[in-house]
Amino acid sequence: MAYLTCEKVELAYEGVPVVSDLSFAINKGDYLCVVGENGSGKSTLIKALLGLKKPAAGKITFGDGLTQKDIGYLPQQTPAQADFPASAFEVVLSGCLNRLGIKPFYGKAEKERAWANLKRLSAEHLANSCYRDLSGGQKQRILLARALCAAEKVLLLDEPVTGLDPTAVEEMYQLIKKLNREDGITVIMVSHDIHGAVRQASHILHLHNRPLFFGTAAEYRKSGAFNGVKATEETAGRSAEESALQKNTVGMIADGSESAAGRKMQAAEMTEKKTQNSVVREEQL
Repeated sequence: MAYLTCEKVELAYEGVPVVSDLSFAINKGDYLCVVGENGSGKSTLIKALLGLKKPAAGKITFGDGLTQKDIGYLPQQTPAQADFPASAFEVVLSGCLNRLGIKPFYGKAEKERAWANLKRLSAEHLANSCYRDLSGGQKQRILLARALCAAEKVLLLDEPVTGLDPTAVEEMYQLIKKLNREDGITVIMVSHDIHGAVRQASHILHLHNRPLFFGTAAEYRKSGAFNGVKATEETAGRSAEESALQKNTVGMIADGSESAAGRKMQAAEMTEKKTQNSVVREEQL
């Protein structure tokens, strides 16, 4: 039985559909990447999977013993989160909050879990560092450890590599791949990095207010949806090149005009100087 299934789901705000006719299934161990342009419904889908948004139509069901509490969530970073005045260990430990039940304080079990997940991501050396002083890649590693403290079965990652430098992006992708392939954690990742998604994920869901594609990454590479992305990128690339060429041409024309104007000014100055010299000689005579 599938871990998670969406059947003809429609998600809406104030009666206006944001995503329609959405059907797909995720099995244990899958690595699904949800891609699409801004406003295509990705964030709304995340809210629905977390139980924060009720479908206007259709249904979302969990199977094989999975519940919404088994989903660890790594949200997009906000300025307030990035400047949070706590140690990295405290941020990771906060992922155990739902495990406390009626206990008012974190106990030995929660602290050991937080420490184990720091080690799991090779981030134990950051434990005592202030979270807001960490680099972007280090912060994402800490937040990933926090998500692992919250749940072990499924990770829901919202734009986990946005704003990171190329080295940090590759490190984050490798960490996620390791958790998926070696630890068997099911991954659902929302991303704008379509080419990175195709390289990393086992399955792709491409949204544009409705599903344009759902299937394996290999099938997606051959699909019209992916070819449309490449065509759009090529068109954007040509437009950028043409714009740059146009700017260079305008610059050259401007430079040429300035040069011509400069030569005319020099000639006028020389003529005026000759005239002044002639006047001086005549006065002397």
